[in-house]
Amino acid sequence: MTQSNINRRASLQGIAGILASLSAPAWISSAALAQDKFPNKPITLIAPWTPAGPSDAVLRAFAESAGRLLGVSMVVENKPGAGGILGASAMVGAKPDGYLLTQLPLGIYRIPHMQKTNFDPLKDITHISCLTGYTFCIACALDAPFKTLKEMVAYAKANPGKLEYGHTGTGTTPHLAMEDFSQKAGIELNPVPFKGAAEILQSILGGHIRVASSTSEIIPLVKEGKLRLLSTLGSKRTKAFPEVPTVKESGWDTISESPFGIGGPKGMDPVIVKLLDATFKKTLEDPKVIETLDRYYQPTIYMNSADYTQYAARTFEAERATVERLGLAKKT
Repeated sequence: MTQSNINRRASLQGIAGILASLSAPAWISSAALAQDKFPNKPITLIAPWTPAGPSDAVLRAFAESAGRLLGVSMVVENKPGAGGILGASAMVGAKPDGYLLTQLPLGIYRIPHMQKTNFDPLKDITHISCLTGYTFCIACALDAPFKTLKEMVAYAKANPGKLEYGHTGTGTTPHLAMEDFSQKAGIELNPVPFKGAAEILQSILGGHIRVASSTSEIIPLVKEGKLRLLSTLGSKRTKAFPEVPTVKESGWDTISESPFGIGGPKGMDPVIVKLLDATFKKTLEDPKVIETLDRYYQPTIYMNSADYTQYAARTFEAERATVERLGLAKKT
């Protein structure tokens, strides 16, 4: 037996184990698994953010675990910029064979309402699995002239347009959530876009900006005493800092929670979709994946392909309403 056949057999045994552990239904037959079609080569997973940030670390943990289960390498490719939509953009026209996947951040349902994009998030993407979500935070430099969110609002009112805050790209959740909050608080802030959370933290630690609206990558630096956490944007306080109130608790009705998962090009074979969905669901039991999610304060938010597709449709319409309310809708 050749080495390639040995590897293939190991791969199929791994897949069979995944499906057996999940009580897989009859749609995946042994004959389908025996076909030398999928997977028999490395799979690419696009991370539409800069390397070394929380999204990159989480996606690499998922990729390593999924690749091990499938018996092939799953390679993470970073495509930062454009508010996190470059992965979705790369799906347009891609071969729907399961070898090109991407993270699906919330921005892909929002940015098409704000500007022209080359993709439709409902028509051009196969939603495979929702896996987790972000904790969004507002933090400031230690030398900032305020220590609470209410004090920041008072400072911003006294200094309209002079207080800069960094966010992860125009149209991303940290940007829109901050704009929603500032509108409700009656303040004028100066937004500064970055390609990812890692760049924001470099800037705020370097004294170039005073406030950051970003993901939970902020939290470790707060614990180290390098930044001050002003508020979180979820419906509940974060377990890491139960004493820090949410934005809503502070008096402004802004809540932002952001599930994300994995998608591929439109037209994928349902058998491959279900296999990938089963695989990614299984990764949520991997101790290394769990440890990485815990490190970045990201909860498990699993949805299968059907539920994730329905969620996408609802979210696309909800984001349209938000963009229109903020006056950020693209001109038709």
